Amino acid sequence: MANHVSSLKRARQTVTRTEVNRANRSRVRTSLRALREALTKGDVKAAQAQFRETVSNLDKSVQKGILHDNTASRYKSRLNARLKALATAKA
Repeated sequence: MANHVSSLKRARQTVTRTEVNRANRSRVRTSLRALREALTKGDVKAAQAQFRETVSNLDKSVQKGILHDNTASRYKSRLNARLKALATAKA
């Protein structure tokens, strides 16, 4: 256990940052899951609305350092391809 004042403060900061990072990561994963479910159901309108929210969450996660920018770009590209395929199949 930490004994110095500075190390005690660092331990408190680590706990706080861990909770924040976990919440951000959870938000991204939940959004991705919701979009994948909307794509599986085949509801184009709901999938498009969820896609906009998911892209926003991915971009925010990159800014916060939760995801690498190329990882977020890869997710967005693949999800957009699935969304376009669904939209053209319905049309």
